[in-house]
Amino acid sequence: MKKSIYTSALALLLTGTLVTSCDDFLDETNRKGIDIPASRENTETFLQLVNYTYEITRENTTHYQPDMLYVLEDLGTDIVTRASPLTGVDAINDYVDLNASNYVLQVYWANQYEQIAAANTLLANADLIEGIEESLKNRGVGEAKFFRAWSYFNLVENYGGVPIVTEPITTAQSDFTRAEEQEVYELIVSDLNDAINAVDENPEEFGRVSKDAVRHLLSKVLLTRGYKSFAASDDYTRSIDLAETVIDNHPLEPTFADVVDIDNQRNDEVVFSFLFGTETSSLGWGNTKHLLYKFEYFNYPGLARGSLYQNGIGRMPTPFFFNMFDEEDTRNDETLRYVIYADVAEDGLEVGDTAIYFPKTAWSQERIDSKPYAVINPDQYLVNDGVTNTHWPMFKKFDDPGTPFTYANERAFGDRDMIIMRGAEAYLIAAEAALQSNNPGAAATYLNTVRSRAGITTPLTAGDVDLALILNERARELIGEVNRWMDLKRTGTLISRVLQYNPHAALNNAITEKHRLRPIPQGEIDASGKTISQNPGY
Repeated sequence: MKKSIYTSALALLLTGTLVTSCDDFLDETNRKGIDIPASRENTETFLQLVNYTYEITRENTTHYQPDMLYVLEDLGTDIVTRASPLTGVDAINDYVDLNASNYVLQVYWANQYEQIAAANTLLANADLIEGIEESLKNRGVGEAKFFRAWSYFNLVENYGGVPIVTEPITTAQSDFTRAEEQEVYELIVSDLNDAINAVDENPEEFGRVSKDAVRHLLSKVLLTRGYKSFAASDDYTRSIDLAETVIDNHPLEPTFADVVDIDNQRNDEVVFSFLFGTETSSLGWGNTKHLLYKFEYFNYPGLARGSLYQNGIGRMPTPFFFNMFDEEDTRNDETLRYVIYADVAEDGLEVGDTAIYFPKTAWSQERIDSKPYAVINPDQYLVNDGVTNTHWPMFKKFDDPGTPFTYANERAFGDRDMIIMRGAEAYLIAAEAALQSNNPGAAATYLNTVRSRAGITTPLTAGDVDLALILNERARELIGEVNRWMDLKRTGTLISRVLQYNPHAALNNAITEKHRLRPIPQGEIDASGKTISQNPGY
């Protein structure tokens, strides 16, 4: 169990040894502990340090712990809520009794510092390992700084100012203090500026950090800093410039169907992905995205636990999300499954017959009664029907057919690439930065390009564009791909949109201003001897 950055996330460094994998990119086999001084004579050590940084970040991204999948990224927002009837309470989604002892918050904190520790180990030893080609060393250093910046970005947006650790910790240390948010941002921007100059423009291996991956992250970081009191005067301008370069290099796929096609994962629109592969040695825990936003469909006649529809992980899109799509928006049917077909012959249904249907507009009870299959109207998604507590058009955007049926606390075995960044988001980042720069006309142009690809024929004008529209567009395009909580926090809309659109959070009406930051894990405060302070209100 990870309890503090000093006894868990940094334990890798405190022991004086290094846990690494073999030298194949993202290969998890042949893991071993390496004594750093003895390994400085082996150039392979550097490659192992680089690979471990990728590996630990990938594994901590696909799951925080076995049963914690993306909980702090989407739950408790305007577009994702808990999959239960409108009753009860929940700390993360409903903000009821969210406190410093919450285990999810402890794990997330520790995982980010674990990734930082891996990067710091590489950076501290890069000049000490013998025989490394200068170009290879520079690239590895750039990759490590990219991942370190990404981790600090996650930390500072979730928790506010956090301890800055940029060197390996080789002796017991507990007197950490929180840096100011501005200082953390200065480190993030510095690391990313260094990384842009160091990583390859077009890496030979798909899945490596490229200059465009760094540009994309830096563009989002500068957009986010632009809202803050310590923003630089050119944050929005730089954000747009960086996004423009990514847009030029990563043109949109012709259709949204092309984006989500499992046979077209490595297309030009993709900026950065985590790879898994089909071999056990490279799979690790496996990609878990195919588990997102699904219910226990297999309890209905004609359906069984199988490798097509997969099992869900206890969260669902909000009614607001289901109502976001215009009729002509092709992303609706490419994201959500409104028909579930029988995969076993049962109760008068044959394989391939409709087993569950979700009409987009409500059917009459007479029409429902005339069908041999289950029909679930939009106003019934959160109502127990005697089969399941909740039920909704299932997410299909990340389907991974053939992946074994598993539960959330088991290895997922998903081998589909996990797309982390793509060109469409660069358009949306640029649109938001343009709006914040008082140029809604440019924002409309960026938005229209994305919307047109989705089949929407009526263009936006400058007068149409506001933050709400951009956030809605981000939801339609990027649900399940990016951190929605951070989107709402960045734009200052977390409280208002959660209360307006998240039915469970609205029921409990517990979210307040303090929830714009998560509480610092109590274990970290205790381990520091109280030199780490708590966020206000907790």
